[in-house]
Amino acid sequence: MVEANSAGRVDAAYDAVVVGAGIGGLYMVYKLREMGLSVLGIEAGDNVGGVWYWNRYPGARCDLMTVDYCYTFSPEVDAEWSWSEQFAAQPEILEYINFVADRHELRKDYLFGTRVERAAYDEARQVWQFDTDTGKVFEASYAVMATGPLSVPKVPEFVANGSFKGELYYSGRWPKEPVSYEGKRVGVVGVGSTGIQIVPVVAQEAKELTVFQRTPSFTMPMRNHAYTPEYQAQIKRHLPAMRASARNSPLGGVRPSSTRPYFSVPPEQRISLMEDAWKNGGHTFLGTFSDLLQNEEANEEVAEFVRGKIGEVVNDPETAETLKPRGYPIFARRACLDTHYYEAFNLPHVRLVDCFREPIHTLTDNGIKVGDREIELDMLILATGYDGLTGALMAFDVVGRGGETVNQRWSGGAHSHLGLMMKDFPNLFMICGPNGPSALANIFTINEQNVNWIADAISHMRSHGLTAMEPTGEAEQGWMDLVAGLAEGTLVSKAKTWYTGTNIAGKSRGLTMYTGGFKAYREACEEAASQDYPGIAFERAGVPETTA
Repeated sequence: MVEANSAGRVDAAYDAVVVGAGIGGLYMVYKLREMGLSVLGIEAGDNVGGVWYWNRYPGARCDLMTVDYCYTFSPEVDAEWSWSEQFAAQPEILEYINFVADRHELRKDYLFGTRVERAAYDEARQVWQFDTDTGKVFEASYAVMATGPLSVPKVPEFVANGSFKGELYYSGRWPKEPVSYEGKRVGVVGVGSTGIQIVPVVAQEAKELTVFQRTPSFTMPMRNHAYTPEYQAQIKRHLPAMRASARNSPLGGVRPSSTRPYFSVPPEQRISLMEDAWKNGGHTFLGTFSDLLQNEEANEEVAEFVRGKIGEVVNDPETAETLKPRGYPIFARRACLDTHYYEAFNLPHVRLVDCFREPIHTLTDNGIKVGDREIELDMLILATGYDGLTGALMAFDVVGRGGETVNQRWSGGAHSHLGLMMKDFPNLFMICGPNGPSALANIFTINEQNVNWIADAISHMRSHGLTAMEPTGEAEQGWMDLVAGLAEGTLVSKAKTWYTGTNIAGKSRGLTMYTGGFKAYREACEEAASQDYPGIAFERAGVPETTA
């Protein structure tokens, strides 16, 4: 680390600054430190954990299997840590992330309780300057954004217009202190993955529970399993093979998948396969057929099967019909897993409000105004989602060449090369950028792949006497053309979701995630590195750009 300059404008200078202490940020700090670089991590929260630090809401649980949802870089962690169940709850996941941070002493390289307000590139000196909310200023040659695809909660418009005097909580900014629902009239707004986890838990205590639903989600039973010591030992013995399989899979994990198209088997066999998958739970159902996001007819038949299951569980026919998703393909929105979500609506104190028929107008002092009536509440929980993929990087000023900001560059939609770098933002790296697989694959696998790529790119520069790198306009456009072409072949783009930006007013619309699968994405990144980074413009100090 270089000490602050005499003018006091910069408090300290480093080789790299990493913004964020979540899954990707922690590994990036570890990797850079192992390379011998000086590194500073900056985190708004007071500890590590990222999305699992902020999301402490009731029922919070990962819907990816723990055998996938973990780091692979540390033999020490593999040997010393064992998961307790197939789908871990938030407290155990946060404990795991803290365990990794402790095991590799990562906190000592972090500045917690600090938010970056501006990151700007100094072209003449080829450094990034970071202004923080504490007044401290830092500089670094490399800027790594580990800000995550889901870290900026969406604030509904009706909140700003309201005056609710009861308890108000955001699922993505849940307090550390215990929250009691006993004897209270509780409202939950939102029925995505988060709301689906919250409802069954709150229903156990609340005097009344009102669920406000606009677009219902498809959700399948999780059917979680506790791990026995014997099975934990089996997992450890077979980790290398499982991880090799995960790296070569479309999803970056070992959850079930199939090469079997839906119409390749007779109708009776299709039903039998779906019944078995429903009984087994988890993502077994999602992996039963290979073409559900390409074949609309197959997709609708599977969707109708799930709608039938909702009708079997929910006693009241009108409520069951309201809970049945229609108008978009199954699995085009996030595939949810639940534990007794639909069963909760059979409880006498749980009611459902259809916000298409009765839109939410505003908050009142005592509750919510929907349609022509007011529903009185003691507590309101907002599970209204996030400004996904781009929100975190657009929440503060990131300034590149010529004073252009990321907000300006992305006003018409996110653009990057490989989801990792942007033209005119030299040495700025995104660990889980919006134009990679992002939410469509295992986040641990994506983050490790991208951190390794970034680390190798920095090593390449340093070993060749290069001081800066950025993609050319042609390379960036070529990648975006590939992303757009892949998106045309999937039904994911046919649903209004945070995947496509339709949950945020005024946000550019379109599916800009890479939908070709993790394996193909990893291979594209590896090919770029092995060929000495074609389409990347490099610089030397005081020497014009050259393209590798």
